[in-house]
Amino acid sequence: MKTLTWLPRWIWLIVWFIGQIISSSVAVLNDLVTPGIKAEPGIARVKTDCETDAEVTILSAFITITPGTLTLGTHIDDDGARWIYVHSLYDGSPAAVAEGSLDMQNHILAAMRRRGFEASAVDQQNRHIGSEDVG
Repeated sequence: MKTLTWLPRWIWLIVWFIGQIISSSVAVLNDLVTPGIKAEPGIARVKTDCETDAEVTILSAFITITPGTLTLGTHIDDDGARWIYVHSLYDGSPAAVAEGSLDMQNHILAAMRRRGFEASAVDQQNRHIGSEDVG
């Protein structure tokens, strides 16, 4: 049954992502045209649920395309765990950076995998390391 919903999941991902770009653009534009700086930059190393290079690449590209965020790099541990290094202009804490990155990952994996992806089926708590711990 999941295969039948594959195309609608891709369409939903595109619609959702356009909304993310618009809301992020508004936040960046608001910061540019109003006095003061509301930016609270943060960097985190985030463990993903990505299984393939294509999934990591699309996740990294989507994060980088979204205004105010940037994928700094990726890493695969010896045990096969895939990590991304993410910089966010507005999330501040590593936990908030990870939360936003994992939300995007969940939408992408749900669309990319024919069988779907259930974020509730995996533990996504404490999946980050802050910039002060990366080194």
